[in-house]
Amino acid sequence: MSSVLSVITAGVLWGTGGLSGALFGRLADLHPMAVATLRLAGGGLSVMLLLALTGRLGALRAAGRPGATRVLAVGLLTASYQACYFVAVSLTSVGVATLVTLGSAPVLVLAAEAVGLRRLPGPRQLLAIGLAVVGLLLLVGLPGVGGRPGGAGGIFAGTLLALVSAAGFALLTLLGRRPVAGLDELTTIGAGFASGAVMLGVVTLPWTGLGFTPSVASAGLLCFLALVPTAVAYSLYFTGLRGVPASSAAVVAVLEPLTATVLGVLVLGEHLSLAGSVGAGLLCAATLTAGVGTRTGARTG
Repeated sequence: MSSVLSVITAGVLWGTGGLSGALFGRLADLHPMAVATLRLAGGGLSVMLLLALTGRLGALRAAGRPGATRVLAVGLLTASYQACYFVAVSLTSVGVATLVTLGSAPVLVLAAEAVGLRRLPGPRQLLAIGLAVVGLLLLVGLPGVGGRPGGAGGIFAGTLLALVSAAGFALLTLLGRRPVAGLDELTTIGAGFASGAVMLGVVTLPWTGLGFTPSVASAGLLCFLALVPTAVAYSLYFTGLRGVPASSAAVVAVLEPLTATVLGVLVLGEHLSLAGSVGAGLLCAATLTAGVGTRTGARTG
């Protein structure tokens, strides 16, 4: 599988997490923060089990201190941007938090790349980000946030937290472009997410709790949430980052709300407005633009 296809597949699989996570939270009667904690724990532990069964647990020990530092960084970034996003949603709305987080993440990555490489972004990169931001605006919309308990101050704080969430995802993307010797993607995801679940659990456990009465349906949804949009998706994303510019990968992340919207229409019977349809088309165009730019760069680099 090519690097571009790996990243695109990751974006699509992330989109299944919204529906499965919402359904799991509803069945288990859990707060979204608890769902996020269990998602990270399930994803990390499932990958660690796979590594144990295949005799690859020694990779982290072989990577030494740099490997341990990377794993802890991945855990901290993952836990922080998940937590900031959900708190941002509670202070503003799903639309505002999603728009600010996913809209600003590729901009932050592009700015970091420009500073690090001392090179201005190309027109194709700027076009891809522009299409992604406008597409998100049309797809997600800006629902009214008046009447929120926090008022204008809450909206400002929520927007700020969404930007922090975007910065966390941007840093995770930039880290993924710099491999640590002896540390593969699966070990990074497994150990990183397991440590992130512990960090997030320290906050979530006393706040909302993590316990629920399992059923066949809730257990199945949790397994799907932990494996498909978490373990598999992030493993593909980290693998694809080795051959895709970080800014292009961040743009492709907008496939998450697009996939979630499509699933909502097909599975839940939700309605997609004309503006949303146009936004969906622009997100597809942004993904194609970012992908074509990557392949072109690979041929000419």
